[in-house]
Amino acid sequence: MEERDYRESFPKWDDSMKKTHKILVPDMLPWHFAILEQVFRLEGYDVEVLKNDSRRVVDEGLKHVHNDTCYPCLCVVGQFIDALKSGKYDPGKTALMMTQTGGGCRASNYMSLIRKAIKREFPQVPVISINFSGLEKDSSLQIKPKFFLKMAFSVLYGDTVMWCYNQTKPYEEEEGATDIARGKAMEFIMDSFKRGGYSHYKKLNKRIIETFAAVKRKDIKKIKVGIVGEIYVKYSGLGNNNLERFLLSEGCEPVVPALLDFALYCIVNNINDAKFYGIGKKRAFIYKIVYKLVHHMQNNIIKLFKKNGAFLPVHDFEHLRRCGDKVLNQGVKMGEGWLIPAEIAAFAETGVPNIVCAQPFGCLPNHIAGKGVIRTLKNLYADENIVAVDYDPSATKVNQENRIKLMLATARENNGQTEKNVKAS
Repeated sequence: MEERDYRESFPKWDDSMKKTHKILVPDMLPWHFAILEQVFRLEGYDVEVLKNDSRRVVDEGLKHVHNDTCYPCLCVVGQFIDALKSGKYDPGKTALMMTQTGGGCRASNYMSLIRKAIKREFPQVPVISINFSGLEKDSSLQIKPKFFLKMAFSVLYGDTVMWCYNQTKPYEEEEGATDIARGKAMEFIMDSFKRGGYSHYKKLNKRIIETFAAVKRKDIKKIKVGIVGEIYVKYSGLGNNNLERFLLSEGCEPVVPALLDFALYCIVNNINDAKFYGIGKKRAFIYKIVYKLVHHMQNNIIKLFKKNGAFLPVHDFEHLRRCGDKVLNQGVKMGEGWLIPAEIAAFAETGVPNIVCAQPFGCLPNHIAGKGVIRTLKNLYADENIVAVDYDPSATKVNQENRIKLMLATARENNGQTEKNVKAS
């Protein structure tokens, strides 16, 4: 009875709040949310992506979330409550926003956990869901088709910026030149959204690639390290203790898979539901059309990378699927499922044998489809050099970085490098 009363009493978002409320968003996808934050503002929403990432955030999460709950949830809840307690925001005019995939992951239950966490101190704060699975119908943000397209194109541009930046930053001749290029890219991306030209994705991606290609780079070889794993700790600096920054400081080139791969993974899983389990056949027909369209766009972007020649292109998702089939059936789709071994195998086939598999505490699918397939992958690819790193409240940054350093020592030995040579470059 108490749980039912609680669910009926939480504040709900409605569009009238658009004019009065600031919406806080967890910093889950820094590269992409930098664009999406501005896109939401152009739509009239006062959105702010949170940047508080101290240990205090994790401790705050521990106070309000059971320690058996997955680490990403703890980080998200902690970041929200730490922000609300900071005094920077008026709780009466603040809302929280969270995305939901609708899959079997506990992320689909974050909404209830967030509401329960803030109920005592901030009962007036509504929690908004962004999902396309029919969840939280009374508290979902209504995304109209045109707005949805803007969000989708934001993913494309975020991927290209991230992919080019990580292939430029480790080699820049002039310190800071890559960040200047990123700033320029962000300016003309947002200008295209303001002018309504955001759908000219080939033109914009070409310009992003050319902007980074213009940065003068040293002709040196550095260790490439792929980052795979659960989607939050793969991308979020709060979740992975700024893993990309650490790899750069170690003289490496971080290689982070495109977010579009995860989107295509979700689409394919809906198609496979009909193929393997005989469910959602009508829905699968629509998803097949969407998949063909999005995959065609991805191939066009790959062609732009190849034509420019300055950077390795993003992975073709069909190639990822073939790589995944060597290790796991595509019916293994809980969490990031078969996508994790697919990305590791694709990295191995494109000159990135060194892998950090980022796995949060409490994420059972990732421990099975990540750590559980390492032996199979090493049997398939003799040079595979993988370290599975656990991220949880009790794991220290020093221990995590030391484990990665051991992997890097092996990588340098395999490449005939020494740590002294790497630091000198």
